[in-house]
Amino acid sequence: MIGLAPEDLCRLIQIYRVFWLKNAFSALRGIMETFPTAVLVFSGKRKSGKDFVTERLMERFGTEICEIIRLSEPLKKQYALEKNLDFERLLDSTSYKEQYRSDMIHWGEEKRNQDPGFFCRVATSGNEVKKPLWIVSDARRKTDIEYFKEHFPDITKTVRVAASKSTRESRGFIFTTGVDDAESECGLDNVSFDFEIINDGDDEVLRNSLQEIEHEVNMKILHGEG
Repeated sequence: MIGLAPEDLCRLIQIYRVFWLKNAFSALRGIMETFPTAVLVFSGKRKSGKDFVTERLMERFGTEICEIIRLSEPLKKQYALEKNLDFERLLDSTSYKEQYRSDMIHWGEEKRNQDPGFFCRVATSGNEVKKPLWIVSDARRKTDIEYFKEHFPDITKTVRVAASKSTRESRGFIFTTGVDDAESECGLDNVSFDFEIINDGDDEVLRNSLQEIEHEVNMKILHGEG
């Protein structure tokens, strides 16, 4: 800067300001592009069919605008790392996951007690969530719902997937002490949801419920109407 004439110094400062503002705007736009336009937070008991229902809903919207976010993935990944387990096998529905489920629940509770929003933040921090519609498939606690309502208050809708006990048993549900009476299964039992989907195998009932949610998201959230 030493030796510059005053008018040259002013011009340099002006160029720097333009450069800074341009880059700041680009950075802000990049951040905004990671924000969703709509968030659907699903919950339900074991074997109620949450994955099946959310996959069907994603088919309606299309993968171009929709992403399914599973809060259990960062939990299972970190748990697998600490316990030296097979992360991929913890994601499926085999007996491998079931033999670790109880311990994983207690481990996850300790993490949440330290930081209630930890798994929600990790699950929504990757490049794969840069789509306008998020379908959070596995909220289990009030703090999960509170996280999304706090960070995306005007665009978050909650959905409860329900199925009768007999239907769940036909899908392989067996009551397990320490799992089915724990907060991970019962923490949202008394919460009021925006939508409820009965998933007892009646395809017409399911289709009508999905149409209702699709209409709500399209008209009132994605398109800003109503």
